[in-house]
Amino acid sequence: MITVVEPGPLTTVQDEGRAGLAHLGVPTAGPADWVSHTLANRLVANPASAAALECTVSGPTLRFDDDARIAAVGARLVVDGETMSTERTIAVRAGQRVVVGRTAGGVRCYVAVAGGFDVTSVLDSRSTDTLAGIGPRALEAGDRLSIGDVDASTVDSSFALRTGWLSSPGADVRVVVGPHEHWFDDFTQLLDADYAVTRASDRVGVRLAGPALGRSRPGEIATCGVVAGAIQVPPDGVPIVLLANHAATGGYPIVGVVCRADLPALGRCAPGDGVSFVAVGRAEALAAYAALTRRLDTAVVRL
Repeated sequence: MITVVEPGPLTTVQDEGRAGLAHLGVPTAGPADWVSHTLANRLVANPASAAALECTVSGPTLRFDDDARIAAVGARLVVDGETMSTERTIAVRAGQRVVVGRTAGGVRCYVAVAGGFDVTSVLDSRSTDTLAGIGPRALEAGDRLSIGDVDASTVDSSFALRTGWLSSPGADVRVVVGPHEHWFDDFTQLLDADYAVTRASDRVGVRLAGPALGRSRPGEIATCGVVAGAIQVPPDGVPIVLLANHAATGGYPIVGVVCRADLPALGRCAPGDGVSFVAVGRAEALAAYAALTRRLDTAVVRL
């Protein structure tokens, strides 16, 4: 068991989410940055589907009742006052206190424990849904977290993330144009503009500051299903990019959809980070995702 001494500003449990329930109005949830979540799990020999902690700005303080192996991606860990090497497996002894520091290189970090965080599953997922309120709530002081069963073949294994593996947040984000680009005077304005992430951003979506897109027709689209990465344009014309906790449906026109390979970089974005968009075709978007998944297979090395 693990006791939450301090919860941090917003710490939630996330696995891969509730896929396949959008037709029932249930959001997917899951990590805002699925790549960092996957890497944190791999550093402790968990499958990518294991539940880990997603921390915003800074993380929690945890006290361990038993020996464990943990790892963080995106922040340093301090174990009983000693700052540990980042992005590698760390052995924690029973009774030790672990502080997850401020996030580095983005607004979110991920903490995994060997065996995963064994919280109650709701609709086949342990993910905290901050929009619909499904699944476990955000951590609070005094919470007790169970650790799942550890694979005996990996109990003494240690791993590290290759140096410089993660991309920077924001920057050039690839996008497939449509399906509602004809609702705008000139959708290429999206590609020519420089945007910045605002403080109104959260797990539901990245709200941007920058040039508004002019509309060629009034009104809104009929409510339709939406996906993570959809770039919705509300009446003020300034785009919003949907993240993991987006609603199942939406009524704002969608000028484009961010490639899944680039969504993790948006999920790491902090207020003030710059974002620009680059148009690609569907084939290029699929190839980028395939290339990223192949790279993930070599991102972590055994020590």
